[in-house]
Amino acid sequence: MQQLAEDILDVTKIESESLQLKKELLNVNEVILAVLADYGRNTKKLHNNIKIAFNSKEDIFVMADRLRLYQILANLLNNAIKFTREGDSITIIVQRMRDVNEAVVSINDTGAGIDAEILPRLFSRFTTKAETAGTGLGLFISKGIVQAHGGRIWAENNADGKGATFSFSIPIINK
Repeated sequence: MQQLAEDILDVTKIESESLQLKKELLNVNEVILAVLADYGRNTKKLHNNIKIAFNSKEDIFVMADRLRLYQILANLLNNAIKFTREGDSITIIVQRMRDVNEAVVSINDTGAGIDAEILPRLFSRFTTKAETAGTGLGLFISKGIVQAHGGRIWAENNADGKGATFSFSIPIINK
């Protein structure tokens, strides 16, 4: 109930363009590792013996709100876990896109993929399949947070027909 109340408050802030960010210099990899550590401590969140791999070739720094970046990553990882079958895997990749001065974080799963019926409105409020648990607010909130940071978010089914990839970009700080 508390999470639903927080989600509704976030939706209200996003829609009224009053979402406040507390930006600080962050290493994207450290935030991802914090999310993964929390999943390790809370095994109820990570069910079905799903393997999670994290791949980043370098440290990438951004000016971002730590809690909001964590929230985006947790939302995307929760969705990947929810739609991934037992024994399958999830891969998190961080890349520096030097030509556009952005970091791109991608979460790739080998699950069910995105239903064609909801794909066009995936990042809208209350978009969900009836048989899945959830309010359909997480992706809308993630999109609002990403956009507040000056980035963008997108998703696609994987070319091999197994699962989906959710990605978001965020401007980087050159060090």
